[in-house]
Amino acid sequence: MAEENKKKPNPIDIHVGSRIRLRRNMLGMSQEKLGENLGITFQQIQKYEKGTNRVGASRLQAIASILGVPVAFFFEDAPGQETVGNRGFAEDTSMAFAVEFCGSPEGLQLNRAFVKIADVKIRRKIIELVKALSTDEVD
Repeated sequence: MAEENKKKPNPIDIHVGSRIRLRRNMLGMSQEKLGENLGITFQQIQKYEKGTNRVGASRLQAIASILGVPVAFFFEDAPGQETVGNRGFAEDTSMAFAVEFCGSPEGLQLNRAFVKIADVKIRRKIIELVKALSTDEVD
């Protein structure tokens, strides 16, 4: 049983790693650059991001500092975490979807390009276009 646990990463470690990847990608930072700032290899960053290696407390604090977020950022929406306040299930699902989308290569590219559009009218037209192209009804 203990041997099985060693082979399978802990869900919290996987979540923390995915949040490191999300924030790193949001900043357009490579694994190499993050590793360089930490004094470790990009392979170690890969292992952290996959959850195969756990991130120690002091290292997580350093990562948070480099990525410009509080340490708590890495634990937001972690598995097994109780919801805070009176948020409904729909909000939790949509928030998880938004975080997942923003972490994808397409989501990042779309967000970066969209925020560079200064004209609010053009932004609204793009939203209308995307809604028209989507297969599901979007609010």
